[in-house]
Order: sequence, then structure tokens, then C-alpha cells
Amino acid sequence: MITINNLTKTFEGYKALDGLTLNVKKGSIYGLIGINGSGKTTALNHITGLYKEDSGEIAINGEVVYDNKNMKEMLAYIPDELFFFSNYNLKNTKAFYKNIYKNWNEERYNSLIERLELSEKKRLKGFSKGMQKQAAFALTMSTMPNILVLDEPIDGLDPIVKKVIMDYIIEDVAERELTVVISSHNLKEMDGICDTIGIIKNGKTLIEGELDEIRQKVSGEKEMLSLDEIFIAVYEREGEKSDK
Repeated sequence: MITINNLTKTFEGYKALDGLTLNVKKGSIYGLIGINGSGKTTALNHITGLYKEDSGEIAINGEVVYDNKNMKEMLAYIPDELFFFSNYNLKNTKAFYKNIYKNWNEERYNSLIERLELSEKKRLKGFSKGMQKQAAFALTMSTMPNILVLDEPIDGLDPIVKKVIMDYIIEDVAERELTVVISSHNLKEMDGICDTIGIIKNGKTLIEGELDEIRQKVSGEKEMLSLDEIFIAVYEREGEKSDK
């Protein structure tokens, strides 16, 4: 589905990605994990076609991602830092999205704004950060994407809202084989939803695979480790190797 091979990206002399390799299967919920500055957001910006790689390859279903209009229709991205047109309310923004995405689902949109109790008339710039994120989910999930990319998706959301949003995502994964890539610092919540993880450091892949298999490999004869414990163990062990 999503294939990244030996990807590199440099910004003003700083190498954000240094031979990154990832493989995301269709219908999976993939957790991309790493400390600040490890290259997570840069990787997501390549997956969504916002950045062009310096070298290496990134493809979705065998197609090059950057400057590919076909990808815009099938892929949706909710970044950590949201952007809305300054004078737009939710109703204006919905009209904009409907004009772009041919698979727009009006019934889903109405259901989401009702469950999330979102006002269509208030300017989105006047929403709190948490409410803006809810609006972004309502709009994005209504486009019925094949691939959903999320950067710190649940930051600032209360538990009830998190459950509503995750229920929609998990339902789409089960029923439509939606492919999800999530980057988050909240490993406890990722532990409950991700079936596959990739841990990266300094723009390189330390380990990747199905979470249960990695858990078994890292835990060994010990009691099964949490994702937090797996991350620390892999980061310390594999990170030392990569630094040599």
C-alpha cells in the first residue's frame, strides 16, 4: 500500500530523514513512533505529498506520491497544526470540501457534527484547539478517504470525543479497509488501536512490524510489555547500534 525505501530529506544542512524505510499494509492502523526531532512529521509530509524527497522512493499502490493529483482524492491528512480560512465557518468549509472530494458523505457529516455538537455558524478560527480538531475530523472523515494520515490526532480531546472519533476510524478500517498512519506521543492510547508500529530515530527506522510480534520479540520470557516499555527498550538497544 504505502512503501518508503531509503528516503532522505535535508533542510538547510539538517538531515531530517536518513535512509528511512517503512511499509504500511492496506487496512492497517500503523503507529509511527519516535521522540521529537526523529523525523515523524517529515515522514508524514512525504506520505501526503507535501514534500518531495531528496533521494529514495515513496509510493502508494506503486504510484509516485509527490505532485500526483490522483492521490489527493484518496488521501486525507490531519496535521498537528491545523489551518482554516480566516472567515470560514463549518458550513462554508463543508462546501469547499464537497467541491473537492467526489466521495463526500453528507449523511456521515451530519451525524458527526451532531454527535460532536459542532456549530456550523461560528467561525472556525473562534473555536478552541480541541473544537477545531473535532471539526477537522468531521470534515476529513466525511471525505471517505482510502488513506488517513494523523499527526497527534487526539491531543486536546476529551475521552468521550476520542471514543466517537476512534469508533468511526475503526469502523472504516473494518468495513472499507481504510489504511491509517498515526504519529502520536500518547503511546498508551496507540497501544489499544495500532496493529503495526514503526519506531524511528534520527530519520532512520529502528524496528517495524506487527505490534504483537514486536511485543513478543522484545518481551521475551518477561511479562508482556506495554508500548511505552517496548519503545524505551527498542530505542535504547537499537538506537545504540545505529549510533555506532
